[in-house]
Amino acid sequence: MGVFPSLFAYYLLPFASLMTDSKVTPLRPRNKPSVNSSKTPKTRKKSHRSVKTNLGNARLLLVWGMLLLGMGGLGLNLYWLQVVGAEKLANKAQQQQQVYMRPYVPRRPIVDRNGNVLASDRLVYSLYAHPSQFKVTKAEVADKLAGLLDRDRRDLLEKFAKQKSGLSLANALPEDTANQITALKLDGLELIRQYSRLYPQQELASEVVGYVDLDHQGQAGLEYTQQDLLEPKIRTLRLRRAGNGALVPDPMSEGFIDFDDKHLQLTLDMRLQRVTRSLLKESLAKYQAKRGTIVVMDVRDGSLLALVCEPTFDPNKYSKYDVSLFKSWAVTDLYEPGSTFKPINVAIALELGAIQGNSIFNDRGKLKIEHWEIKNHDYDTVGARGRLNLIQVLQHSSNTGMVDLVQRMNVRQYHEALMNLELNQRAGIELPGEGAGQLKDLKKFLGSPVEAATTAFGQGFSLTPLKLAQLHAAIANGGKLVRPHLIRAWVDSEGQTSVHPDPRPLKTVFSEETSRIVLEKMAASTKLSGANMDIPGYPVAGKSGTAQKASPTGGYYENVKIVSFVASFPVNNPRLVVLAVLDEPKGKDIFGTTVAAPIVRSVIDAAIAIEGIPPNSP
Repeated sequence: MGVFPSLFAYYLLPFASLMTDSKVTPLRPRNKPSVNSSKTPKTRKKSHRSVKTNLGNARLLLVWGMLLLGMGGLGLNLYWLQVVGAEKLANKAQQQQQVYMRPYVPRRPIVDRNGNVLASDRLVYSLYAHPSQFKVTKAEVADKLAGLLDRDRRDLLEKFAKQKSGLSLANALPEDTANQITALKLDGLELIRQYSRLYPQQELASEVVGYVDLDHQGQAGLEYTQQDLLEPKIRTLRLRRAGNGALVPDPMSEGFIDFDDKHLQLTLDMRLQRVTRSLLKESLAKYQAKRGTIVVMDVRDGSLLALVCEPTFDPNKYSKYDVSLFKSWAVTDLYEPGSTFKPINVAIALELGAIQGNSIFNDRGKLKIEHWEIKNHDYDTVGARGRLNLIQVLQHSSNTGMVDLVQRMNVRQYHEALMNLELNQRAGIELPGEGAGQLKDLKKFLGSPVEAATTAFGQGFSLTPLKLAQLHAAIANGGKLVRPHLIRAWVDSEGQTSVHPDPRPLKTVFSEETSRIVLEKMAASTKLSGANMDIPGYPVAGKSGTAQKASPTGGYYENVKIVSFVASFPVNNPRLVVLAVLDEPKGKDIFGTTVAAPIVRSVIDAAIAIEGIPPNSP
């Protein structure tokens, strides 16, 4: 109600002043006429009064007109405020009076199968300096901070001279360092609290776990593929501002504070992971290899107990490494498996009925198909071996013997069997960028007999090391194509499983009889191969591979090899399959049996002790 008197005063003030300042001639009293009153004409007196009356009426009309205009303008303004612009003004007021905040909730941790932490959030601080607010000299501030930040005093002074405020001095400072800086009580220093991802195992499982960037978003490994599950969903908190600007929380809806203690548990065993990485590093250094990988898989369900690649990176310092190291090349990169694929071909031939366990094959040493020459790796020193049984074909890794084996199958059926193994499909592991194998289509496979011949000894097609391990696991477990996986479960602090992987139905690719025969032949050939896999109580079914490396421009490099060894054990009750692959090792006597087999043997010894695998019964 106080608005209207103010408006009246505002509009009347000029006119009131006008009326006050005007000179009005006072009227003479009627009982005291002037001396010359008899001479004044009556018409003149009437005219003077009429002018004054008209002037007063005009002023009154002017005042009322201004008042009406003011009231009209006020009404229009009120209409605009309350009707036309009401929604816009209400939204603006709400923005000024309400604040929306999303509280930070730590990212869920990642642990191995035994509960060892692989990734977790920690409280850290970022330090900023505002030199314009220093109460002491810049030299004194630099002296006190140099030791705590492990930085040179002159470097800090140069930084202080660059600008007056907002200088970033350090990121990810631990809490004890932040407390020491706070205790200095120096004006112009600002500590901002935040969370940072910590990988306490450093490079031990980096290709699997991956890393998060400065925005806490996963960029590699499981941190990337499981981003939605590792980052809890938190509702936004709405706050109101009081008249003095203080924040007042609105009533929170039920379930707003829904923090959990779930963690992602992996199938990896850090004890075995540590051993395999150490062995791989030693071998790479010894043979100056370009890179290498080791896969340890449980043949019963496809869970991975160890998965290492070298060289690798430290996820705590990911910015210092090349991006090519952020992947697990055992999962992403394709290669030609060579002789490690020969047991798979034996299983296919047995399954199709093209051969029997006691079949005999002809090792001609070398042969020619169309204009392509195929020969054994030792033909120049041994020549043709003649008649060989399955054990001898695997023992000597006879290429021509395997060509004889494959030529006994119908080519169309052989290609269908390879496709049934899902060679051209991804295995489905939880890591990003998994590669799908490459196998020529049926038309090209039938187009030339050399295609089936080269496939017989593991060349002319490609797959990932992980896929090869999956296929050997199928032989070891009785013919089931298990899904390789790294996630064991989502578990809370009480050990209750809340979320776990949904394994696809197992696909049978070999019969139990076929699997048994192949395992027995592999175990017998391994004893005779000189691979030093004789472990009392733990018979090993293994196969080496020494393949020429394919050139990107076509054909094969002359002296560049990729060597490997794969083994399943114990033969009577297989538990694990171990695969080791080294890319481009250098030196003399570079073969799968001399380079990769010793690695596999050491991993098997470690796995027996760490996992408590019982020996075969007599």
